[in-house]
Amino acid sequence: MTPSARVQAAIELLDEVIEAARREGAPADRLIAKYFKQRRYAGSKDRRAVRELVYSAIRHCGEVPESGRAAMLGLAQTDAALSVLFDGEGHGPKPIHEGEPRAASGIAPDWLVSKLAESGVVGDAAHSLLGRAPLDIRVNALKADREGLELPERGEPLAAPQALRFPAGTAVEQWPEYREGKIEVQDHGSQLACLAAGAMPGETVIDLCAGAGGKTLSLAASMRNEGKLLASDTDRGRLSKLAPRAERAGAGIIETLLMNPHAELEALSDHRGSADLVLVDAPCSGTGTWRRKPEAKWRLTPDLLQKYTDLQDQLLDIASQLTKPGSRIAFITCSLLDAEGSDRIDAFLKRNPAWQAEQPELPLGTPRGQGIRLDPFHHGTDGFFVAILRSA
Repeated sequence: MTPSARVQAAIELLDEVIEAARREGAPADRLIAKYFKQRRYAGSKDRRAVRELVYSAIRHCGEVPESGRAAMLGLAQTDAALSVLFDGEGHGPKPIHEGEPRAASGIAPDWLVSKLAESGVVGDAAHSLLGRAPLDIRVNALKADREGLELPERGEPLAAPQALRFPAGTAVEQWPEYREGKIEVQDHGSQLACLAAGAMPGETVIDLCAGAGGKTLSLAASMRNEGKLLASDTDRGRLSKLAPRAERAGAGIIETLLMNPHAELEALSDHRGSADLVLVDAPCSGTGTWRRKPEAKWRLTPDLLQKYTDLQDQLLDIASQLTKPGSRIAFITCSLLDAEGSDRIDAFLKRNPAWQAEQPELPLGTPRGQGIRLDPFHHGTDGFFVAILRSA
């Protein structure tokens, strides 16, 4: 592909990403993979270059652009070398005409920028959400230890006891240590959130929103494979990925439970009042993960944010019915919005005055309300809110 053809390919992909964002369609990475699966002629350098153009344009635009061309023209305003590739030759984009729509730069849609500002995320902290994330791994303590494990590349030790950092794109999933279950890909912030939960050997732990089980595996390692660990979720596809991951990791204490949406307590009826710890890794807006999924800023709406906060309240109330007296809930969202963090804890404590919040003890983090916030600018992690609640 010529440089101009790469720009045109990026424009076509951006059209698909924009349409998917408006209609809650497939994520950008899946659309890119499908695009090149249908164009086998594109080499690895072409794929990397086009992918970089697509994500650079997404990061540049605040509001949802009118079109892929408008998004790319907006990016071209900051890069003269990109502008000259609009030459109309071969498979390249048509020349630029005066007055054409050009997407304006910005962090996110205006309403969302205001929400972030209300939550104290402004300036460099806001801009850092559009950076590029490194690749973090967790050494699986059930099979190895960070200090003694030799890997094909040397990683940077981080604050979490088994965390190592590598440059983005490091092919750790090709390493023997990954295939042997000695390492798992997990953001440092996610590892710290699990550390705050404080799962102990011999406890009964319920991971209420387990998904594909990344945090479940971390909990199993903290418990040293001793105790009972139930991973539940309403998404069959995601939950089905946990069993092979658990087998590879040697996490033998994990049981899975598929629940029907809006009937979670029915499925969990045998577990009421049994848990020492309930982890609520609640579905949320994902504002803390924009470094990895920048188009997520275009998918969020005020109505959808309200649905997330309502669901988070429901999950906290369910968790409170699963715990023993004196036990705890670890509430986690990968969001930097107070509406999905400190506000939810305040609302829960008003509904449940017998419960108390305990400030998580972590090597990194900034107090936010009655919890801790992690963010890319201050801590080099994805954005997270973490709170610990304890019953009377």
